[in-house]
Amino acid sequence: MIFVTVGTQDVAFDRLLIEVEKQIKKGNINEEVIAQVGVSKFKSDLMTTKDYFTKEEYTKLIKKSRLVITHAGVGTIIDSLNAGKVVIACPRLKKYKEHINDHQLQIVKELSNMGYIIPLKDSSKMANALKEAEIFKPKKYKSNTENMVKLIEDFIDKN
Repeated sequence: MIFVTVGTQDVAFDRLLIEVEKQIKKGNINEEVIAQVGVSKFKSDLMTTKDYFTKEEYTKLIKKSRLVITHAGVGTIIDSLNAGKVVIACPRLKKYKEHINDHQLQIVKELSNMGYIIPLKDSSKMANALKEAEIFKPKKYKSNTENMVKLIEDFIDKN
């Protein structure tokens, strides 16, 4: 099963949902797809869609999934990595009015460079990302929270 989630932004992310549906039609996806579509009006006969899932449903869907396709929201990516899932992350972009800025490009770049995710900066390249997902072994996620807290504490102590 593939779980697709576009997060909880107040702006639709149809570009990603439409591309997933295209891949189903092309036969590049041959398994059940469940999608959390948020505020989108996107409907599909080829995948199960729901506006939002409860935290419990969301967690179960991630655990059940073989692959998570998502916007580049850090929370979703970290939840998926902690569950040991392969993640394809597609950033919401300002030019499409999907977000107020392009910070998700940086998230995708950094997490990809670290070996955690498959980047999908151009949604039309979804077929390539799906092929890569078949062999991709994500690096085990290790939180950097303790290091960040130490840096902040050191900064505060010095100032």
